[in-house]
Amino acid sequence: MPPRRPDPRVREALDAQLLALGEPAFDGPDSAVPAACVAAVLRAYDRGLKPERQAARAAVRHLLDVLAARAPGRSVEVRVPPYAAVQCVEGPRHTRGTPPNLVELDPRTWLELATGRLGWADAVASGRVLASGVRADLSAFLPLGPS
Repeated sequence: MPPRRPDPRVREALDAQLLALGEPAFDGPDSAVPAACVAAVLRAYDRGLKPERQAARAAVRHLLDVLAARAPGRSVEVRVPPYAAVQCVEGPRHTRGTPPNLVELDPRTWLELATGRLGWADAVASGRVLASGVRADLSAFLPLGPS
């Protein structure tokens, strides 16, 4: 199967984020757009700025998709409100109501965990991650590494 062409709205969101950062539009290949979006959103956070909503959404969704691909399953739900949620990790499947294995965190924390800027134990200890259930420890899957 040929690689999926990225959604053109992600490139638009990336370019809007770059513009807000005072940087030139992205001129790289389509395959590099999601990672560039993650990097641009993290730069916005680093500069004390609120990231562009669509860029933050694209970055969060991209890394959640990577997690779901690397840890397939349906026993843990990872929520990053208001942008996205995925089910991942092998084990008993969850189908209704609040899942018994739940991880919830804000977009910045998710991006920092997924990229290795923040460690799982530190994020949990500081209260930046709410994790419940015996399978809710994602430390074995993070950071996600190159995507």
